[in-house]
Amino acid sequence: MPKVSIIIPVYNVEDYLDEAMQSLLTQSFSDYEIIAVNDGSTDGSLSILERYASKDKRITVISQSNQGQSAARNVALRHSSGNYIYFMDSDDSLKPESLQTCVDYMEQTQADFIFFDADIMYEQGASPIPWDYHRSHLCQPDVAYEGEKLLNLMLDTGKHSCVVWGLFIKKAYLDHIALTFYPGIIHEDELFTTLLTLQSHRIFCLQASLVNHRVRQASTMGHRYSARNVNCYLTVFDQLFQFQNSHITRKFARYTLSKVFYTAHLIPLKDKPQVFFRALRSGYLKYIGWKSTLIFWLK
Repeated sequence: MPKVSIIIPVYNVEDYLDEAMQSLLTQSFSDYEIIAVNDGSTDGSLSILERYASKDKRITVISQSNQGQSAARNVALRHSSGNYIYFMDSDDSLKPESLQTCVDYMEQTQADFIFFDADIMYEQGASPIPWDYHRSHLCQPDVAYEGEKLLNLMLDTGKHSCVVWGLFIKKAYLDHIALTFYPGIIHEDELFTTLLTLQSHRIFCLQASLVNHRVRQASTMGHRYSARNVNCYLTVFDQLFQFQNSHITRKFARYTLSKVFYTAHLIPLKDKPQVFFRALRSGYLKYIGWKSTLIFWLK
């Protein structure tokens, strides 16, 4: 049984996949398996995966019709056998000591999961994003954080990030809370990471930058932003409030939904009534706020 299961959903990333795979195969730590799920790619991604799998028995390739990242990660989770789980994005890369550093720290702390920092790689033509992925300095090293306390800290400092590729998770903890990804939505990390955090009493921060996260032109905020983005965020909060209607989930809703509806002024006017009245029926207008509501309708 490998120590680490690396799970990679893959969809039309042939330009970046070699770099991602090479960053894994050149790790200083080698006791891992890679479970790559080809999620209906129509480019050369599957051929690249099969080429790597033919040369390295640690690599398993699963192909399915396009069902989204949640379904791809869930099927890989069912096939995973490692003590620890790392969810990698297929256009990112890891620094050479990343896996060893994470394994050592997990075993030192006996954490449910740890989080760490990342550096941004901008693709040519990509617009700068208005946030970064450096937040470990906000926490005390080698101190166990309870999930609600940590989430509160990150919201208060404006540093909350739900990206799963910035986490290293104990598989037994995931199994214990029976957590998987909600299928059929985008922004699924928002739900998964928040549920993961709220149920943990042993979260540690690793004060190191371990991932090179790529920002692509096609994935910048506002590009192709649609009613689906808004509806998926609303689904996230439907699920969060079903799990726990508490001060911290309400605070997270205010933190997130005001930004979502501010950005949603970009969607076509014809699509705005449906998402607005869904939010209204769900009682979310108090979290969106009047300023973002006005911008949503008038900008």
